[in-house]
Amino acid sequence: QVRLKESGGGSVQPGGSLRLSCVAAGFSLDYYAIGWFRQAPGKERDEVSCIGRSADSTYYADSVKGRITISRDSAKNTVYLQMHSLKPEDTAVYYCGTKAECTSDFDYNDWGQGTQVTVSS
Repeated sequence: QVRLKESGGGSVQPGGSLRLSCVAAGFSLDYYAIGWFRQAPGKERDEVSCIGRSADSTYYADSVKGRITISRDSAKNTVYLQMHSLKPEDTAVYYCGTKAECTSDFDYNDWGQGTQVTVSS
């Protein structure tokens, strides 16, 4: 059963912006840290960002620092990934997933089916 759903992906030109959303079905995201990772064809998965349970801690990969903001809205049971100044190398399928906490380990408990982000001219 898929309990997480990503949305907001699409095709944009370099320098464009997108806001991705991660919504949980049937459970509260309040109990988990939420991470975003991406995977492009032929490439290894790459964690982009993570936000702690109480949003008191955030993590950004060096490749996206300054261009991405992660946030969460408990009332909407949603985590957002606001992206701007997008680059072609950001092209990938983006996934959100639950974690016990934001750590360096790629220890996701559950994740969704992903949303495609394509950045090209």
